[in-house]
Amino acid sequence: MRSIKQPGTPLAERIQWVEARGRAFSFTLQPGLSLLEAVRRGFAAEGFAGGVLSFARGALGPFAYVMPALSKTGENAAFYSDTYRPAGTTRTKLGSMTLGMRDGAPFFHCHGLWTEADGKAGGGHMMPDETIVAEPFEVEAFGLDGAMFTAEPDPETNFKLFGPVAAARTGARTTSRAFALRLRPNQDFAGSLEEFCHAHGIARARVRGGVGSTIGARFAHGGVTEPFATELAITAGAIAPGAAGALEAALDVALIDYTGGIAEGRLIRGDNPVLMTMELVLEVLD
Repeated sequence: MRSIKQPGTPLAERIQWVEARGRAFSFTLQPGLSLLEAVRRGFAAEGFAGGVLSFARGALGPFAYVMPALSKTGENAAFYSDTYRPAGTTRTKLGSMTLGMRDGAPFFHCHGLWTEADGKAGGGHMMPDETIVAEPFEVEAFGLDGAMFTAEPDPETNFKLFGPVAAARTGARTTSRAFALRLRPNQDFAGSLEEFCHAHGIARARVRGGVGSTIGARFAHGGVTEPFATELAITAGAIAPGAAGALEAALDVALIDYTGGIAEGRLIRGDNPVLMTMELVLEVLD
């Protein structure tokens, strides 16, 4: 399986996880607010400080984003492009977001695909402090009680990355057992989730949210993304017994690579290693 050498020493624990409780809900982002503040308010109204969400068609403007890029210094295995700020209103096709904390304040990590006002198709990593909701649009969220994604220095990748940490219960209404996860680099995406569920006695789970990167991509439809640095959003995901009875992860994703190539589809199990990180929530369905 493909791998990329990271600047730091790999930690023994390859999956960072916290068990929590959670609940799915939807809300409408309000125009005129920053995307970060609009999302924060939506979670707070349901009693949650953080969690994950997904969205489809929406409108953003002003809008700022970065794409994956090669590292110019060698201090990281890959890096980010300069910031792009397209004019007019950008129309999203899809996106996935992790809402958590960075430096003691709300922050998010969000990847998606979109079409800019001039018709250019794009994708990448949305900037929380420079992106404004242009028109109301609905998102599907999953709030966490007992866990929080918090940005902390990661010696392995030499980035400050979101990872789940235990958090005080807020008393928000919850419906489901859930696990907040961060997958570390150079392990197969599907296989890691299958092994985690097996180890924790989880027979069925739904993937909520899902933001990260893979080393290129290999798809079930036969498509291949060769450029190694990607920005990826999970569009749908589940872990359940397959035909032979063993757990199998079905992971539908959308991504953009550092050359601007866009791809969508279901990832092949066993051949899609994580590049930098993968954040997601597993909602237990047992």
